[in-house]
Amino acid sequence: MQEITTDRIVIVGAGMGALYAALSLAPHPVVMISPETLGQGASSAWAQGGVAAAMDAEDSPENHAHDTLNAGAGTVNADVAQMVTQEARQHILALTKMGTPFDRTETGGYVLSREAAHSFARVVRVKGDQAGAEIMAALIEQVHQTPSIQVLEGTMAVALDTQDGAVCGIAIQESDDSRSAPIMLRGAAYLLAGGGSGGLYAVTTNPPRIRGQVIGMAARAGAVIADAEFVQFHPTAMDVGEDPAPLATEALRGEGAVLINAQGQRFMKAIHPDAELAPRDVVARAIYAQSQAGNRPMLDTRAALGEDIKTQFPSVAEYCARNGIDPALEPIPVAAAAHYHMGGIETGTDGRASLGNLWVCGEASSTGLHGANRLASNGLLEALVYARICAEGIATHIATIPAQTAEITLEFSGIGTPPQPENITTLRQCMTDNVGVVRTAERLITALKIIADLETRDPSPSFQNMCATATMITLCALLREESRGAHARADFPDSLPGDGKRSSMTYAEALARRDAILKDTA
Repeated sequence: MQEITTDRIVIVGAGMGALYAALSLAPHPVVMISPETLGQGASSAWAQGGVAAAMDAEDSPENHAHDTLNAGAGTVNADVAQMVTQEARQHILALTKMGTPFDRTETGGYVLSREAAHSFARVVRVKGDQAGAEIMAALIEQVHQTPSIQVLEGTMAVALDTQDGAVCGIAIQESDDSRSAPIMLRGAAYLLAGGGSGGLYAVTTNPPRIRGQVIGMAARAGAVIADAEFVQFHPTAMDVGEDPAPLATEALRGEGAVLINAQGQRFMKAIHPDAELAPRDVVARAIYAQSQAGNRPMLDTRAALGEDIKTQFPSVAEYCARNGIDPALEPIPVAAAAHYHMGGIETGTDGRASLGNLWVCGEASSTGLHGANRLASNGLLEALVYARICAEGIATHIATIPAQTAEITLEFSGIGTPPQPENITTLRQCMTDNVGVVRTAERLITALKIIADLETRDPSPSFQNMCATATMITLCALLREESRGAHARADFPDSLPGDGKRSSMTYAEALARRDAILKDTA
């Protein structure tokens, strides 16, 4: 394999965490591995709600941390929750200074939305439902003006090289359909900020390329993976036949939109005191139950917003228009869709993974902030906080590296091994059918068998990474014999007594457990 050695810090990903970390590292030289043109293909850009932060004078970081702990169903790391919520305000101010056009009141304050399981309105937004895209645009503008940052567009990471338990290189290849032979890129330090795994499911709100590859890549290299079973399903993806499914932001329910079924019945009031603003896992299961019963759940914005939805929530209005729906006159069909992975590569409070010379931020990480059920709009916040933490740690680690470093020149050649589309389709359908909103041992074992078979069919490194993450999610879901947060077991409907315990496992351990289970059930 061709090798390139550089003094640059290698950042895998090009979403909010990756961009913010690269800027925080300046003037240290970095190179970003971006599968798409910068700003495209990242989950961050699709985030509608915004960033959670206690910006109201009557609110506090302590209240925010309390809500985070409650939503996480007993498995949130309280120290992490306290730290992240304490830092939230300064990151909103930093983004504002960078040019993010947050919605403001007539008196200059931030417009704040209330989302599910928040005790206060504390979600800072942009143009109603365009926070992710607008924050990304501001960060990209800053990146283009920062000479220490090089972006390699059209490239993707497929494997980590390790020596003595530390990362010493990342194999990269062209990200187009044909791929190329990989090149081993050896840098000064490595930061994984390449997103989650929602695209492993057939029904998802995530961009097409976000299919657990970064988590799987780290798992296959020996990194410890935590909380893999906790996948959050967004209750109000638009059920219009698109892949990925467009998102009807939770802020709509914050503005008073209600959930009804095909009979016009509002069903959430009988399920939870907070009705439509109940924790996401509760609402997602209610939506799923209505769908399973053939009752066609829908989000009704007519009374709450009427025609105003088209100006206050332009993204949702656009999704509706292209699917022939007028939300001012008719309700929006919705379904529960894989949205956010609370699990991922286990990191400490310093953002470091179990492998040396490796840091992780954003959805690919598992910091302990989200527990079993992420509090709405804490995802972007976590990415920002840990991007800076990782940047500070890396800067200390590589303090002797010169700021002036030559840019990398890549010349890909040869033929790579792209994943087969039919195998990806089979994997995604398997995850939706068997590892979805409500799980059982029988279906989880079925999924393990299917994934194991798929692994033998397709040697593509990218597909092997997808299968590794899918295996971790499925096995950990099978081993957690309780229902907690976003993890719901029909055969174990209750939570175990006391606070929950986080799961933690290497891929080698997972494969050994899987093989033993499949042998016993053969």
